[in-house]
Amino acid sequence: MISVGVLTVSDRSARGQRADLSGPALAQAIADRWPTATVAATGIVPDEQAQIAATLVRWADDLRLDLILTTGGTGFAPRDITPEATRAVIGREAPGLAEAMRADSLRVTKHAILSRAVAGIRGRTLIVNLPGSPKAAVENLTTILPVLPHAIELLQEAPDAERHHNE
Repeated sequence: MISVGVLTVSDRSARGQRADLSGPALAQAIADRWPTATVAATGIVPDEQAQIAATLVRWADDLRLDLILTTGGTGFAPRDITPEATRAVIGREAPGLAEAMRADSLRVTKHAILSRAVAGIRGRTLIVNLPGSPKAAVENLTTILPVLPHAIELLQEAPDAERHHNE
């Protein structure tokens, strides 16, 4: 089983002023579309770089999750700092994932150009930033979902991970 964490980044949701809709939408999408994955951790943090980064590090290093999906904090608003927190904790970026999400989203809305989402690797954990809107978060996950199992196989150095290279 692939272990997944879903981290919602939202000041209002962290304060209990607004229900978190994106995190549960992503967890449901994973349950519906990815039978070999399980959501092993969920959380909500405010738009504070130190708290976002600390959660990413704990989930990657201590919980050893295979994949962490963040939702929220990827836009232009002054407190949108999820990409910066993510870059602070990853060792390598995975730009193709973010590029594919933006390209697909651009077919839905011109505002996709404003996404600053990043994706990267910390140790053997893949971290992907998704938008804060439940609809957009699930759409972006759907874009990259076909390659995520293989990406995780590669990170885990699975013996048969190379079999997909001819597909």
